Amino acid sequence: MNTRNDSFSFSLMLLLIIGVFFSACSKQAANTTEVNRKPTATLTKNMVDQDLDFHTNFPYDLDNPTDKITLPNKLKEISGLGIDATGQYLYAVQDEEGDLFIIDRKTGKVEEQIKFHKEGDYEGIEFIKDRAYIVKSTGTIYEIHDIGKPTQKRTKHKFDFSKSSDVEGLGYDPIENTLLVSCKGKALRGEKAKLKKGIYSIDLETMTMDTLPRYTVTLEAVKQFLETHQSLEYFDKLVKVFKPEKEFIFGPSGIAVHPKSGEIYITSAIGNVLVVLSRNNQIIHLQKLRKKIHEQPEGIVFDDNGHLFISNEGKSGKGKIFSFAYQPNRKQE
Repeated sequence: MNTRNDSFSFSLMLLLIIGVFFSACSKQAANTTEVNRKPTATLTKNMVDQDLDFHTNFPYDLDNPTDKITLPNKLKEISGLGIDATGQYLYAVQDEEGDLFIIDRKTGKVEEQIKFHKEGDYEGIEFIKDRAYIVKSTGTIYEIHDIGKPTQKRTKHKFDFSKSSDVEGLGYDPIENTLLVSCKGKALRGEKAKLKKGIYSIDLETMTMDTLPRYTVTLEAVKQFLETHQSLEYFDKLVKVFKPEKEFIFGPSGIAVHPKSGEIYITSAIGNVLVVLSRNNQIIHLQKLRKKIHEQPEGIVFDDNGHLFISNEGKSGKGKIFSFAYQPNRKQE
């Protein structure tokens, strides 16, 4: 009887050891697969679904650009900035002419100037796959196929923005495969938006827009953030910008989605500030942009490695594009 129990105990222990061994091997294999897998939209979405509270180590030094492009006079009023699929060329529009400018990001040379439409107030541009999307201040988006070729084609998409919306920013969200449109003015009709700004989502498959904002930035949220993050750089200046109770000094002029974190970066030429939102629409960083560098920040875009580009209109001189290295381990002083 004791022999049988001993035998049973030995067999049970052996099975447990084998189970633990295979479990460990499976876990190691899974980890190896995860390390070797290339980033995808799904993986990125899983990563950024976490509700981050605050950027303890903001990955950019916006006071010290790594490079500067001084633009020709025809781009003094540069209003939108994009980047092509190779990461070699920046795409720009200005708010008077219906021309698309292709700029070598390394030399700063304008390689091509391509007519896509008549004169108009063009405010933002995104280059997705093989075509460009350009937004007008009215919210109309022009989809340009076969850019610079004899077969170049323009498709017009109209959306239900009001005249007071004053659209200024256009960004691409690869996680949801949508265009993000930011309004410098009021949100859509019916919204109590005096103290908030709306960012709307357009499905790229159907080119239809949600009637409610995908993201919002409100004066209340900004003030709450400032109350709990008083160690921010230029904190006193930020408080001064957002001090008025009945006025929201914030007008989104550019918008872009970070390729590594999925966070939403929004520039405002009014007040010269940068706001970063989490995917859950929480403010996770707020920064005052120094006018010595960011004279009038209008366009913003990232390359695939997280390198940041911000374009500025030339209020007192020529337009400029500044670039900033991605420093994920940067420590703020």
